[in-house]
Amino acid sequence: MCGITGIFDTRAARDISRATLQRMNDSQLHRGPDEGSLHLAPGLGMGHRRLSIIDIATGQQPLLNGDGSVVIVFNGEIYNYQELTAELQALGYQFRTKSDTETIVHAWSAWGPDCVQRLRGMFAFALWDSRQQTFFMARDRLGVKPMYYALLDDGMLLFGSELKSVLAHGGLRRDLDPLAIEEYFALGYVAEPRTVFKQARKLSPGHALLIRRGQPVADEKQYWDVRFTLDNRISEADAQEELVQRLRESVRLRLIAEVPLGAFLSGGVDSSTVVAMMAGLSPNVPVNTCSIGFDDPAFNESAFAQMVADRYKTNHRLEVVKSDDFDLIDTLARLYDEPYADSSAIPTYRVCQLARKHVTVALSGDGADESFGGYRRYRLHAMEERMRAAMPAGMRRAVFGTLGRLYPKADWAPRVFRAKTTFQGLARNSVEAYFHSVSILRDPMRQALFSPKLRAELGGYAAQQVFDRHAANAGTDDALGLIQYLDLKTYLVGDINTKVDRASMAHSLEVRDPLMDHELVEWAATLPSDFKIRGQQSKYLMKKAMEPYLPNDVLYRPKMGFAVPLARWFRGPLRQRVQDAVLGERLASTGWFNRKYLQHLVQAHQAGTRDYSAPLWTLLMFEAFLRNVVDEGPALVAAANEPALALS
Repeated sequence: MCGITGIFDTRAARDISRATLQRMNDSQLHRGPDEGSLHLAPGLGMGHRRLSIIDIATGQQPLLNGDGSVVIVFNGEIYNYQELTAELQALGYQFRTKSDTETIVHAWSAWGPDCVQRLRGMFAFALWDSRQQTFFMARDRLGVKPMYYALLDDGMLLFGSELKSVLAHGGLRRDLDPLAIEEYFALGYVAEPRTVFKQARKLSPGHALLIRRGQPVADEKQYWDVRFTLDNRISEADAQEELVQRLRESVRLRLIAEVPLGAFLSGGVDSSTVVAMMAGLSPNVPVNTCSIGFDDPAFNESAFAQMVADRYKTNHRLEVVKSDDFDLIDTLARLYDEPYADSSAIPTYRVCQLARKHVTVALSGDGADESFGGYRRYRLHAMEERMRAAMPAGMRRAVFGTLGRLYPKADWAPRVFRAKTTFQGLARNSVEAYFHSVSILRDPMRQALFSPKLRAELGGYAAQQVFDRHAANAGTDDALGLIQYLDLKTYLVGDINTKVDRASMAHSLEVRDPLMDHELVEWAATLPSDFKIRGQQSKYLMKKAMEPYLPNDVLYRPKMGFAVPLARWFRGPLRQRVQDAVLGERLASTGWFNRKYLQHLVQAHQAGTRDYSAPLWTLLMFEAFLRNVVDEGPALVAAANEPALALS
């Protein structure tokens, strides 16, 4: 696990500044504190920060092939590299290291761009083939590892594991993209391939970019997608057995390391499943497990984690943190480089901090909800779909659209009386309704929040188009399969994977995700939807398969999630901070927000008449992004330039 960065001249072979490349590389020191190296050649600069996990002795990067014609920087892990190495050796390729990085180099020489089809793992890499005058970048299928890039006006292409390394170059224009602002306030993150800066992009998951020097830069090319065929005729009993076998294999592949290894254990189904599989694969060596508990019982799952730890006799570490752990706001803003509004980033940061005290690699349970139907919103969507199917679209829009407008918003009321969102959803088609259900600020709220200036700059663009674009490629009209596909393309990548990558790498911790193994995801997509949700039971097949391995109290308790008490914070200890940030000068200076609506959000929430905690957190993090990234960034680059200028 590492941080990679670089500069590629797409037009010629102009000199690359070593000082600039060094600055870009140093900006990601936290991703790889063990070693840092640069490679410079005409028109090319590559930087690497290393967190040593595999082949500690000889796995340094940037790595060149035997004759120096191919050079690579790579972030991630290739779990099938040993099998690929044997295959490549049989083809005549000679290896000088025992690293998975060298496997990619020779795979490129053997199979060209199709090499990515052979890789099983999490990865983002860039390589240069001087013989073919070809630059190639690729990102893993599910977007576990990040890759940012920007093509400057002078033809220089910048890339990096984090946006901060691209910003550290100093040549990227910092114009904010209004379309990204619309996506952020709808979803809580900026969706791939957009970034918050107009000139920069994210390489999309399952995509690659090939550039031949001197030729126009082509678009990204997709090399993988998942298809929810739902056509697997396997029996339920056989599916349970096969699932356990696949889980065990996926976990086994992720246990290869030359450093201490453990797992997160929240007490939920997913992390407990991973720990159970790990324990079975190493019965004589206790698994290292880490949990975060909260001093507020409403947010504390540590007792359930302890049940699993006791059952498998793990080396369990629990750290209880205060529920008022809100001093990370500016730290998170600097860490994520873009506005990011998932408040569970706070406990995720803390559990990574705890884990790194004891291990260098941790396995997580992320990804199961998307593949096996774990979210409560999936069941609600399925219920709405049955109602939508029972009534013609025109009648639905007329009846439920009117009810949605007239019915009062009742955050304070028991859930059965909170029907406004349901009515609004029933008036829409399936994709529109799902987008509506996951939006932080729904369409009417964003219309009220945004100023005429921002609405004009949007030019009619709506974040709904992100979902429409993916839905057009989903290849299924199954109600559950469609929204699972949408989550795999949006929420999993833009929210979950982004959160875990930045939080873990802030502490130089590698996180591996066995439940996001692409072969497991592909298999799950063939299973009938009633294997995933049956009646009111979510994640049905996975829970049934794990009954011999986990307590029923863990498997069948209500899903809690990794939440923090935002509503209470904003009425109590963060009351003044919210007022200062949301109603302050920095947000006002953008000219993008309606001050009267901002005042309404703050006053109604703090008076207790509405729960606006999620919108307020979204605004709070946007203001922190403006101060810590947009305002501070140019000054940091200038300061970093001073020593280099003094020496020249």
